[in-house]
Amino acid sequence: MRRFEPGEPVALREIWKDQIWSARPATVVSHDNPLMFYLPIGVRWMCPRAGGQWLRIPRDEWQLVERSWSDTRVLSFARAGEGHATLLFFDDDWTPRTWYVNLQEPLRRTSVGFDHMDQHLDALVAIDRSAWSWKDEDELAEAISHGTLPPEDESRLRSEGERAVRRILDREPPFDRDWSDWRPDPSWPVPALPEGWDRI
Repeated sequence: MRRFEPGEPVALREIWKDQIWSARPATVVSHDNPLMFYLPIGVRWMCPRAGGQWLRIPRDEWQLVERSWSDTRVLSFARAGEGHATLLFFDDDWTPRTWYVNLQEPLRRTSVGFDHMDQHLDALVAIDRSAWSWKDEDELAEAISHGTLPPEDESRLRSEGERAVRRILDREPPFDRDWSDWRPDPSWPVPALPEGWDRI
């Protein structure tokens, strides 16, 4: 497969039981290791919905419904083969809000972008790196109780999350520089899902 170039739109898809669970358009910042992506405010993405509710935990049936990514700018870092992505959230005025560790399957390269599946547990790290905390522990418990994740995965996910948090706190590359002043190339278009995003 060809290399994605900076500024190119790709689809970041979650895949559940060989079906698309969600699909977000993102702009490639770097195809090196770590992979880097940018999600601006206002992009349109496909979100799972059933019974009149947006879904967080997979179920047997759902529909993909278009939704607006509305409240944060996101700069994402993901190392090949690792079970998490590290996100830097910015407010609309580019004020850094928080570091966010998203536990997920390792990214899998596709012709339209990258596939993975969220693993529910997350971690928040203060911008000044003075503290951190788990997020969505209730969602993890619900996923385990519903059989979406096996119970033995919890300790693995917590270990993965703690390693990811430690990299931020210890300022390991690429977190050894101040990313708060990062800005996308003004020539980059607002990303949209590329043709073929809806085919596995």
